[in-house]
Amino acid sequence: MSEINTEITPEITPEITPEIVAEHGLNEEEYARILCALNREPNINELGIFSVMWSEHCSYKSSRRHLATLPTEAPWVICGPGENAGVIDIGDGQTAIFKMESHNHPSFIEPYQGAATGVGGILRDVFTMGARPIANLNALRFGSPDHPKTKHLLAGVVEGIGGYGNCVGIPTIAGQTEFDPAYDGNILVNAMTIGIADADKVFYSAAAGIGNSVVYVGSKTGRDGIHGATMASAEFDDDSDEKRPTVQVGDPFTEKLLIEACLELMAGDSIVAIQDMGAAGLTSSAVEMASKGDVGLELDLDMVPQREEDMTPYEMMLSESQERMLMVLEPGREDEAMAIFRKWDLDFAIIGKVTDTKHLTLLHKGEVVGDIPIGPLVDDAPNYDRPHDVKPAAFAAETPDIPAPNNLGDALAQMIGSHHLSSRRWIWEQYDHQVMGDTVVLPGGDAGVVRIHGTNKALATTTDCTPRYCYADPVEGGKQAVAETWRNISAVGATPLAITNCLNFGNPEKPEIMSQFVGCIQGISEACRALDYPVVSGNVSLYNETNGKAVLPTPAIGGVGLMQDYTKLTTVAFKVDGEAVFIIGKTQGHLTQSIYARDLIGVTTGPAPFVDLVAEKKHSEFVRAQIDQGHLTACHDVSDGGALVALAEMAMAGRIGMDITHDAGHGFWFGEDQGRYIVTTNDAESLVQAAKAANVPLTRLGTTGGDMIASQLVSSLTDVSEQWMPNYMAAP
Repeated sequence: MSEINTEITPEITPEITPEIVAEHGLNEEEYARILCALNREPNINELGIFSVMWSEHCSYKSSRRHLATLPTEAPWVICGPGENAGVIDIGDGQTAIFKMESHNHPSFIEPYQGAATGVGGILRDVFTMGARPIANLNALRFGSPDHPKTKHLLAGVVEGIGGYGNCVGIPTIAGQTEFDPAYDGNILVNAMTIGIADADKVFYSAAAGIGNSVVYVGSKTGRDGIHGATMASAEFDDDSDEKRPTVQVGDPFTEKLLIEACLELMAGDSIVAIQDMGAAGLTSSAVEMASKGDVGLELDLDMVPQREEDMTPYEMMLSESQERMLMVLEPGREDEAMAIFRKWDLDFAIIGKVTDTKHLTLLHKGEVVGDIPIGPLVDDAPNYDRPHDVKPAAFAAETPDIPAPNNLGDALAQMIGSHHLSSRRWIWEQYDHQVMGDTVVLPGGDAGVVRIHGTNKALATTTDCTPRYCYADPVEGGKQAVAETWRNISAVGATPLAITNCLNFGNPEKPEIMSQFVGCIQGISEACRALDYPVVSGNVSLYNETNGKAVLPTPAIGGVGLMQDYTKLTTVAFKVDGEAVFIIGKTQGHLTQSIYARDLIGVTTGPAPFVDLVAEKKHSEFVRAQIDQGHLTACHDVSDGGALVALAEMAMAGRIGMDITHDAGHGFWFGEDQGRYIVTTNDAESLVQAAKAANVPLTRLGTTGGDMIASQLVSSLTDVSEQWMPNYMAAP
């Protein structure tokens, strides 16, 4: 490097005015803290760095004190929250590495690129740690089907997810899609990836080794995505479309090359630390690596590969161009690493070194254009205790009357053909869910199942949340979101091991929103502790509101479980005529907050269903034991729509009807009581005896057979279920 002028060079323009500070999302108190941390005025580069590092998206300044209450440890947890992704032990010297993240604001502004780069970012979080990605999932929320933007947003998001994931060659095996007017102005796009790595080849992000080279690899840096993290930490308004330049542009073909190059380099021993350039780009990756390693980094921005001319230090540090990574290499291994990345036709540049200063120092054209102590950017970032008062929504204490339908079968058909419960096949058929050849259970069941290549082991995974429950009662809603993933994984025969989460809420500066957040965290914590189902990674997305209207509280949960032998798994479909059908768990007919009450009757008040965590654990252990012993031929958890909807879904999946012999009212059939499963067996007596011995509630509902269920032809129910979304998307 040429001779360096070590004096800070302030950029003449722009002057740091109160307006400039406000445009960077910083309040007066936060700016005063910056002055104190630097003991001087920042220049524009430093202000931009503080802006993104202190944004909600990067600093978790409104949430991290509450996130600290989540249970994160278990004997099988190798790495919990704090790294790029969580790591759990799955035996035989292997680990599963996974995480879920949001790309909500970008996807609303530019649905294709927003969703595509969301997939790309979460893939990088996983393969950064040494894992080969084996499965993608998602959790999507859109506004009312009647809203003029919904169809456009749905089409763009689905195309973006498929376009990126399919090109990279990672199967999308499960997900969740919901519609509600609360998301009219702010959709939610949450992406999850799972990868597999050898336990002795997991890579972390802490920089180390004074003097070691800091290396940039992947794509060149452009001006796309500048201030993406700050945008993701602010509310929308009527001018949100003007923020389109802050949405990144992805290239899945480059991502595929980056995966292969990184994994090839990781097969050796030249990497000291590695970090994805995600939100806040080069800034966050450099700061996080230095912070975790308790070191400093000196970066020469002239060495950063650039695809546009005359980029400023501000633009290079804040760009969120995709498909980029930052590494620290062992001394003398630079040429070896360069050869690998050049072979894969990717940029490789030594852009700096590790220092003992505990500062982030930026050089540009021989001048120091930024010099910031690492501590204030991370550990000393704002940490707010926002006002909150956790309690159910005001209407939750009401117990409204919810009348019975004139005909159970007609009500069933109406629900099955609605936007709430209709088939999502139109979505998942646009994803390649069988690439790599290890997908065992396709989308549409309780959980996706992917085999661990070359073995009989498999991972079962799902994403879930019921926002209407969380709105009515944040604590019960948080519990239910965790329990639902636990149930879905158990229903295929896998043992649930750990979760990731993506916590989507409105403006935390409003006490009612912060109360929702804290309540949901409390519920998640209670469920994870009771089920021994820790949180190992996650993401918080706040300020999801437009013109003051917040989304429903949506703490999306991604669960992962392990099967030792995937050939024993059970699916939802009825298999043959003449098998006994049972429901496991107590049914008290909880109708408030149910799909039936809200969609058919129009009653939106009343409490969410109670989640009995002791019963959840007991019932799931019984179900898994019965599956492992081969006693169940089908299994499906009871969730949205209640028991009759679950039965109809099993009938449609198997194209076999059912003779219902259990006599009960509409509360039994449409109530959404928790902790229940519907199962089929060809040995009813043995199942009854096993349930009695385990003290598990078991009720016979009838027998499989024929082509009808609840006075409806199974084929007719299938038609109305399968047709809603294609008809909706095809309509002018």
